Amino acid sequence: MGTRMEVAQLEERMNIEDYRKLQGLFLDSSGAPRSFSRTEFVDLAWSSVGRGSKEEYCLLFDSVVVTQEPRGLLLDVDVMKEEERVDWGGLSCFLLQELSDKVKNTRTKRGPRWKPLRTLTCPHRDPVQKVLYLQSSGQYLTVSKGGTVGLRDREDMSLLHTHRLQNSTVTPKDLWVTDMVLLLNVDKIAVSFTSKEVCFYDILSKQNFRCKCKLQGLKFTPWCLDYWVDPSDPDQAVLTIGDIGGQVSALYFTSAQISLFERLNVRTDSDSADLIQWDELVRGKHRSCYTVTHRAHTPAWVRKVRYLGSLQAFVSCSTQPQSSMVMGWREQGSRSLRVTSFFTKRGVWDMDHHRELNLIATAGVDHQVLLWNPCVTSEPVCVLSGHTGPVTAVRFMQAEQQLLSYSQDKVLCFWDISHQLCVHRLAGVFPKTQEETHTQLFLHEERNLLFLSFNTLLLLLETTKEEKRISSHERPVTCVLYNSLFRQAVSSDSASSVICWRVDTGQKVKQFRRCHGNAEISTMALDGTQTRLFTAGTDGEVKVWDFNGRCLHRMNAGLGRAVDISQVLLLRRSILVMGWDRMFTVFRLQSFSQSYVEPSEWKGGVQHRSDVLCAAFQPPQTLVTGSYDGEIKVWNSSTEHALRKLRPLTEHREETHPGVNGKEDADNCFAITRLFFIPGRTTKGGADLVSCGGSGVVRLWNTAHSHLVGQFTAHNSDLGSIVMTVSPCGKYLVTADREGTLKTWEIQDYCLELHDGITDHPPKLLSSFRPHLDRVMHLEMCLHGDRLLILSASSDCSVALSYLCGDNVGLFGQEEQWCLERTGPLHPQQEAERKQQEEEGKRSPPAASETLPDPGPSAGGGDKRGGL
Repeated sequence: MGTRMEVAQLEERMNIEDYRKLQGLFLDSSGAPRSFSRTEFVDLAWSSVGRGSKEEYCLLFDSVVVTQEPRGLLLDVDVMKEEERVDWGGLSCFLLQELSDKVKNTRTKRGPRWKPLRTLTCPHRDPVQKVLYLQSSGQYLTVSKGGTVGLRDREDMSLLHTHRLQNSTVTPKDLWVTDMVLLLNVDKIAVSFTSKEVCFYDILSKQNFRCKCKLQGLKFTPWCLDYWVDPSDPDQAVLTIGDIGGQVSALYFTSAQISLFERLNVRTDSDSADLIQWDELVRGKHRSCYTVTHRAHTPAWVRKVRYLGSLQAFVSCSTQPQSSMVMGWREQGSRSLRVTSFFTKRGVWDMDHHRELNLIATAGVDHQVLLWNPCVTSEPVCVLSGHTGPVTAVRFMQAEQQLLSYSQDKVLCFWDISHQLCVHRLAGVFPKTQEETHTQLFLHEERNLLFLSFNTLLLLLETTKEEKRISSHERPVTCVLYNSLFRQAVSSDSASSVICWRVDTGQKVKQFRRCHGNAEISTMALDGTQTRLFTAGTDGEVKVWDFNGRCLHRMNAGLGRAVDISQVLLLRRSILVMGWDRMFTVFRLQSFSQSYVEPSEWKGGVQHRSDVLCAAFQPPQTLVTGSYDGEIKVWNSSTEHALRKLRPLTEHREETHPGVNGKEDADNCFAITRLFFIPGRTTKGGADLVSCGGSGVVRLWNTAHSHLVGQFTAHNSDLGSIVMTVSPCGKYLVTADREGTLKTWEIQDYCLELHDGITDHPPKLLSSFRPHLDRVMHLEMCLHGDRLLILSASSDCSVALSYLCGDNVGLFGQEEQWCLERTGPLHPQQEAERKQQEEEGKRSPPAASETLPDPGPSAGGGDKRGGL
């Protein structure tokens, strides 16, 4: 059966016409509505829609059935598939509910946590014009309006060196730098001046920042620069210039690494710099460089320019509404530009482009941040409102779907683009300056650094390292189960919440809050069809839910009292609830005709001398129960009579009464906390039952002969009670303690035969790892696809998914989605088995039980599920 994630992919692939075809199936020839059985729906939908697989339509049918009106407890999966039918109303309601759940549970990006604002030592006496990062030296470079350059250390941001740019064209008092860009492929910087020239300085020469050449004769003063280099061919590069006359000019370099310009006539100035005239470039006298221009912003100043290599287009902005943003598109095989203009109410100060999303963000004078599709000029994709002053700068986080924006009233906003929400707002921390402050932003995304300049002040914002620990729940997690129908994990917590998780990605599917009001959910169970969830609360009630969040039944386990329920076990025709009394409480299946269910009488009466804490069921009729005093009883579940008891011969204690707190009781050295039948074992040979408890000891029993076959210490007894689970194939045992440590044991060949003595050596320890920081409350082992996975719930508020070998998959709810490897790391034992199977397969077809590392889940064992 496919995963629920695959159904979501099917729904996303279907278009409006597909849904029309699907809807048409539910109308007969006369137009009357009709419904389908599972087989009818799958065959007709798959052949009519022509999209997806039959397996996906099977899962879609099963998912819709679960959300339909409750019809009491379902006996088994086959009955559900044969009897249930789906109509168009049920299918459409399910699709709408899925969409609603997806919207509710989509996780927004959290804003960064900033360290205190740092003021850096600044050598500049006039406004800082630009900040750059020099990858070749790992230093940061700043330049001021007066031409002073400062070099800073990468680690502590200390000032290493200052230098004044030389330009003999103007006197030092008249020197005015407007912008600066790094020419990464040729180790130079280009600096624009109000003297209508662009100078190119060498940053690697022994003579620091020696001017190599000057581009002179520009018609207007260059105000902003941009440089792009082709990542696949460093010889191909584009320098873009925006000026105060509204013109955008681009210089295309075709052999940049050899020479930016050709030396037609060796003309130099007093700086020994080659002089390049703009008119010569326009007339095409330099074969290694040619120009393209447009004047769509005239008469407004061009505030920012960018060349978008992926689009082969220039984008620029101005504060003139009619040409707030302009795209200049290169015509194929031509040097002319096709120009498109974007309108805003009051113009744009700044802009940035997200390469992956192909979105352009504009910083509006009208206090708004707009996101544009470069190909749609009529209106923006969305409007981000939240600033109360003109927005002067925007910067995309290219690795994330996030955006930074800064406004004139000194407010920095952090936006989640996918949800169009401001997730963080930083205000009141920036220095008080004059209203007409010149502010620059430089974001070094790789190091999570943000430089801000306020005239001559240079400030640094750095994000704190996020705590790596993830919380799956807000409160301690008490139980986790695996739903094999939807292939999801289901977890509960002490705040009475239940959450369903996608095992394939670790992301939340849906959450049900306050299932038992303010009472803690102590344990859970699933019925045989995996469509009903049982939750036990400390309020003394057990509730039955469907996976739409509807409570179908309330079981009065505590008879109106608040009791601590430790386990709910489903048998063939009844449900056992235990944990607070010497006798378990039983609910008969026929009692579920009412929404409020009262318990029935257990025919076997009271047999235990202390509280019953756990039980396990082995079809067709073997039931075992474990108590606080360490005694295990074997029952016939059909007659409900006790057959025999299991108890270590070395343990004798007087009859005691449990304390008030059930959790403390479970930590004593005798209490039985978990019982599991070992799948595939019979009572003819060795041990068929495994138990664990407060002493950290695991014991293996033969239930037919009431014999203790083996025992070993799995965890330090000082750590109190432990929990465990057994793999569906019976090959592996997993134990966990209150320090968050999990251990995986191989028990396939352990205690297979009866001996006079007791085996006291431990089985083979396969792995020991610690996915949690606190006590593990519950374990579940699941066969997901073709590999065994371990689910663990802890009081540290996390639910973890781990491979059998101990490799951690992740914590449910973490921001980064994981991807389960189909051919990823197998346990060494499984790898050996697979190789052996491959060799045997060459000789003869493999047996059914050898196809996968583990067969399907057994009906018996622990508190998972019985035969309901």
